[in-house]
Amino acid sequence: MQALPPPAIPLQFARYAGVGAVATAIHYALLIALVESGGAAPLPATLAGYVAGGLVSYALNRRLTFAGGRPHREAAWRFALVAAGGFAWTGLLMALLAGRLGAPYLPAQAATTLVVLVWGFLANRLWTFAEA
Repeated sequence: MQALPPPAIPLQFARYAGVGAVATAIHYALLIALVESGGAAPLPATLAGYVAGGLVSYALNRRLTFAGGRPHREAAWRFALVAAGGFAWTGLLMALLAGRLGAPYLPAQAATTLVVLVWGFLANRLWTFAEA
């Protein structure tokens, strides 16, 4: 059975953003819970949230956004590398915005999320889930 062609880029980005909204909700919920409970500072809390959201993101993007791409055994490690890049971007941007510049952590996280959203979509579309 032949795989379906990928959807047009605007539709695919909309799906990616929808999946990202779910993953981001998980990320932010964990971030806020850890910071507001006093359990963690913003930087480690946001990175913990990023990991939780990333697990949900892979499962949903593989099924809904990039179906028909690379097999799981190839896509999973590629997704992990892209996620590691996003993790690094998140850490660096939050350290700069919330740490060095003293911005409130939630607006800093919102700006960081937008940067990582665009970067992640392009990396996943062009490399992670692209046909072999």
